[in-house]
Amino acid sequence: MLGIIRKITGSKIGLVITFIVLGVIAIAFAAGDMMGITPSSGGMTPTTVATVGGTSIGETALRDGVQQDLQNYRQQQPSLDIVSFVEGGGIEGSLSRLIDGVAFQKFAESQGMRVSKRLVDGQIASIPSLQGPDGKFSPEIYKSVLAQQRLTDAALRADMTREIVARQLIVPTVGASQIPMQVALPYAALLLEKRQGHVGFVPAAAMAAGKAPTDAEIATFYSHETARYTVPERRVIRYAVVMPDRVADAAKPSDAEIAQAYSQQKDRFAAKETRTLKQVIVADRAAADALAKKVASGTAIDAAARAAGLEASTITDVEKQDYAKSASAGAADAAFAAAQGAVVGPVQTPLGFAIARVEKITSVPGKTLAEARDTLVGELTTTKSQEAMADLRDSIDEAIVGGATFAEIAADKKLTGQTTPPLAVTGVDPLDPTSKPDPALSQVVAAGFDAQEGDAPQIVAVGQDGGFAVAALEKIVAAAPRPLAEIHDRVVADFEADRARRAARTIATAIVAKINKGETLAKALGEAGVKLPPAEPLGATRAQLLQNRDGAPPPLALMFAMAEHKAKQLEAPGGRGYFVVVLDKIERADPKGHDDVINAARADLSRQVGAEYAEQFAESVRRHVGVQRNAKAIADVRAALTGQDTQ
Repeated sequence: MLGIIRKITGSKIGLVITFIVLGVIAIAFAAGDMMGITPSSGGMTPTTVATVGGTSIGETALRDGVQQDLQNYRQQQPSLDIVSFVEGGGIEGSLSRLIDGVAFQKFAESQGMRVSKRLVDGQIASIPSLQGPDGKFSPEIYKSVLAQQRLTDAALRADMTREIVARQLIVPTVGASQIPMQVALPYAALLLEKRQGHVGFVPAAAMAAGKAPTDAEIATFYSHETARYTVPERRVIRYAVVMPDRVADAAKPSDAEIAQAYSQQKDRFAAKETRTLKQVIVADRAAADALAKKVASGTAIDAAARAAGLEASTITDVEKQDYAKSASAGAADAAFAAAQGAVVGPVQTPLGFAIARVEKITSVPGKTLAEARDTLVGELTTTKSQEAMADLRDSIDEAIVGGATFAEIAADKKLTGQTTPPLAVTGVDPLDPTSKPDPALSQVVAAGFDAQEGDAPQIVAVGQDGGFAVAALEKIVAAAPRPLAEIHDRVVADFEADRARRAARTIATAIVAKINKGETLAKALGEAGVKLPPAEPLGATRAQLLQNRDGAPPPLALMFAMAEHKAKQLEAPGGRGYFVVVLDKIERADPKGHDDVINAARADLSRQVGAEYAEQFAESVRRHVGVQRNAKAIADVRAALTGQDTQ
């Protein structure tokens, strides 16, 4: 609600909550090594973008932070490129996050707060990707990840310490919000407010076609609209896919291995007997004797149990050793010595005295080596294939850590290297209308866009059967507009559509002016000089406006930002024309008696107030520790990331 009423979107606290409260630690390994954050006693240097309480944040840290934030945002908007991200405020947001992390740490230290090594150890050990097959923290995997991400243990721990401190400071502040009833009432009244009006439409398609544009007009239009014709950044990626069939020969078990596996699992293939038992556990020996006597005399065990206030349970196809574990050795001996239909017990177990009836006896014959061979071959092949793939992957990983190039790895391991065409981050070639993303290469493309030219190859998972690929960025094709000669017809069509859109805007502007001078919408539409569709009614409460999951229709949303008896124009999506919205009437309501609406307003206000508290607290922390920004160094980072010249 307050996102529309109070227009508070885009505040810094969004960054604080996103990167701190919701858990930066979960993505710590991708967060950069923060090697550009260092203690400083000499003030600003040319490469220092900011100082926070005596600690310098260098250009390297800011560049790494921007790159990582870009990758995070690309998870929701895959086509986002570095230029658009920076122009949209990416540098400011990343720098604020870095500053706040250091500022919170400095403030915490001044207040005597400390983060123990054991706490950081626990955070690292709890990261699922660092756990081995046994579910425990693997130092080997940890070292491998550090090497792959070019991180150091000390830098990672320092970054995690800052995040833990910030979270400990921010979370209580966010939650410290209680909104009085009287404060919520005006907002609840806004939710109940109803507005009624009309909307007219001036379609661009209704405009006269006009004469054919000249070459000069097309060239001018193209120069002003280069962003429209810009091909996004593309990347050429070299890769080699390694699938389990690569190790198929090595994964075939020998006769000796099959025989050994059979010998090691002789109990599994030996003849065995399972029994289905219906059992009752009775806490008291005398009561157990009475129940057993009743069952022995012919009463069904279920009925006897219910009469005693108990419930019989069924244990299906249990082996003797398993029943002994859940009951007792004596109970297992008795149950497996009795005939089908017999009642055994009471026999003492850890939970009480067991009375059981043998419902069914199933004899499972044993399997010879020949009979078990197919099962063992399948299992051994899977295990050996996994081990061989892991060994090959480890060998390639060691080569990458040792500085081997993609070409050297492909030659040494006899991999078939392939090269993608220049692909956008979505996995398609923007210049090929038939191009479609290949799901099998999604991780390869992601690796290519995570890397910079000159970076070491990466190993990424491919498919669901243990396959992987070695991927390396070969070339970055910077975003650039397509030449006019290649897209001349498209530019002509866009020019004509834009001319029609501007003509529609002129007519819509004239209609709005007439209405605001007292003319009716219907009359103004009729005097437009072109045939326009009739006006349509609009009406809703603000609560209904906010409940639309897909977002309210733009004309309806505009009506809730207008003065009564006034008109405004609004461009339709896709340049299709212009809406003319007229607000006829505002009906205000008394929220008293609408407890559900009031409570909803209080809850929403509490969340927003908590965020504002956190933002104010963060600002106080920054003032307390002292923050200075170096505008020139920040501009240099901006220029380096966007390829612009700051001179």
